[in-house]
Order: sequence, then structure tokens, then C-alpha cells
Amino acid sequence: MRDELLTLTHGGEHQKDYLNAVTPPVFLNSLHIFDSMEDYLDHDETGAYVYGRVSNPTVHILEEKVAALEKGSMAVAFASGMAAFSAAVLAVCGTGSHIICLRNVYGPVKQVLNDYFIPQMGMTVSYWDGRSLDELEGLIRDNTALMVLESPATLVFSVFDIEGTARIARAHGVKTYIDNSYCTPLYQKPLTLGIDIVMHTMSKYIGGHSDIIGGILAVRDEELGKTLADHIRQWFGGILGPMEAWLAIRGLRTLDLRVERHQKTAMAVAAYLENHPKVEEVYYTGLPSHPQADLIRKQQTGHTGLMSFRLKAGPEAAMRLVDELKIFEIGCSWGGFESLAIVPLARAGEEELKLLGLGEKGRGLIRIHCGLEGTEALLADLEQALEKI
Repeated sequence: MRDELLTLTHGGEHQKDYLNAVTPPVFLNSLHIFDSMEDYLDHDETGAYVYGRVSNPTVHILEEKVAALEKGSMAVAFASGMAAFSAAVLAVCGTGSHIICLRNVYGPVKQVLNDYFIPQMGMTVSYWDGRSLDELEGLIRDNTALMVLESPATLVFSVFDIEGTARIARAHGVKTYIDNSYCTPLYQKPLTLGIDIVMHTMSKYIGGHSDIIGGILAVRDEELGKTLADHIRQWFGGILGPMEAWLAIRGLRTLDLRVERHQKTAMAVAAYLENHPKVEEVYYTGLPSHPQADLIRKQQTGHTGLMSFRLKAGPEAAMRLVDELKIFEIGCSWGGFESLAIVPLARAGEEELKLLGLGEKGRGLIRIHCGLEGTEALLADLEQALEKI
């Protein structure tokens, strides 16, 4: 942990390069100039900065920090989490590739697979529920190029065996991608478990203040990282802006403190909900009652502020409960300072509910993010809302 704290606060920073400023500057320039044509022509070999679409000094500091935190060889920052995901697909897959996707991944990931990569690039997708490694191996085809994963999955907070999945994928020459935004690089390190590409959406805990959009990929294989940076990001122009990178650097300085507080509050809230007579079920990786508790202890070292639960009264009561909350605001994201609540599947179709393995009970699923307003305040807010159901 000592090394991680040093990385969060000082990693990737070289104060003498910017007049000994304690905080690195925001390099807002679009262009870097050279002393000679020879220096310009040799920039690929020297690693010099040239143009803002290709690289940026402020962005590079952020990339150095995240690569070190994830125990990777390099990291590549993008303008959004979806830009990062799309870049991973483009770097690994080609026309006609087959992808295996965990069924509970972030909804827009499935949307871009279904609405773009399948019809426009002739790709095919098979969905896996995350439970059986034998079933996973049975889904692999000769043209399988990528596995798209997320653990824990942020609807019912199920996990899968990361190390076992990576071992199977590696044996078949298949690359693996995982969304690690929930755990942050502090509480789970998928690269050390064999995963090839780790993604963080920086609107979540890395940013932490609900004021930036960004995504970042960390990799073990430097050649893969160079493909992502020098080809996909440079050609498609998806680099993170320097101001957003600076805000993410600022967010990292307090990441350890914030996620510890989020976890402390969420543990108390989850225990309260689990024992409430009006609550049917609570989904939170920190609860000892989680059906996958042993696997969670094996691959996670902590938990954060996000969870879901269902009421005994059903979907209509879930909608009313969210409307009655005062401190928990209604919003679709999470990972910032604020507490949030939403009924994410209230209008989901039967096909979607079936794919998620939830059925009709999924319509009443309430997802909450426990922010930094204080445990007592959030418990009181939930209590007053539950009293009205």
C-alpha cells in the first residue's frame, strides 16, 4: 500500500520539468516545436511530444500513474470510457471476429456491440453468465478474438473467476478486456490475474468529483499498448483532454481516502438494508452473505460505495422509494462525492431481463451509490423513505 500511496500522490511527476511546481501544469497547447528539422524528424525515436491529438504531457502523467497502479507496462487515456472500450475492440478484433461478452456488462457496451460492431463489421457476440468456466470454454470459436468482462457487474454485483477465465482465454489465444471501475486499481488488479486490458471510466472513482468524462486502458503487453496509442487513438482522435487529465490526477491524490469512506458507509448501509423487514434481497460484495464471498475474497481486497437491493413490495414500490429519498438524488452514474439512487431496469423489455438472468423481479431492482454525505445521514434518509412504502 505504501507504494500505491506514493504513486497516487507523486507517480509520473517530474517537478524539475515544470519549474519545480508542486502540482504539474495543464499543458493546453495543441503543438510542440523543435530546435531543428533533425530533431523533428527523429521525434519517434526520442519520444518527443509533437501534436495534441497524439500525446500530451499532462495526459502522460495520468497514464504513468494508472499503469503503475494496475501493475501494467503502460496506460492509454481516452475521451470517455466508451471511447476506450471501442478502441480495445478495434485494436484486437477485425471484420468477422467473434466476441464473448459477460451478460451483465455495462449496458452501452452491449449496445455498441449490437448496433455497430455486429451490423457494420460483421462481428458475432456470444453472451456468458459468468458462472461456469466449462461453459465459457465451450463458447470459444476459431475466430474468437476478445472476451468483454466486468467484475463485479454493477447491477446485481455478481463476480466471476478472473484468473480462471484469463487462463482459458490465454490457452486459446483470445484477448481479455475487463471494466475495473468499481474496484478501482486499489481493490482489484486484473492484470496480475492474467487479464490483457483493464479499463477505468474516470467519471467514477478516479475522478471522484462528478466533473469529468474520460476512460483509460492499462495493459501488460507494451506492443498492444502501442497499438492502442499510436494507431487507434491517434488515427481516430480519441485522446483525453489535458484539463480532464489534470482533474483526474487531482482525483487520484485522494482516491485511497475516498474509497475507504465510500466502503465504510456502504457496509453500514448494506447491513441495515439486509436486516430491514421491507427489503427482499441486497446485492453488495462486502456482505458476508454474498453467495460468492469466497471468490470475492480471493480477487478483491476491498469494496466501494455501489450496491443494489429489492423490496418485497415490488417495482412500483421501488419507484416510489427512490422518489421519496431526499439526500440520495436520482442519477444514472456513480463514483462521485454524491449519493445516488435509480431503478435502472424499470422499463426494460422482457428480452433484456431474460438476458440478465433477472426476469420480472429485475424491474424492481434499486441501485444506490453511497456518497460522502455521512453514514448517519444516509441511513436516516433510507429510513424515512422506507417508512412511506
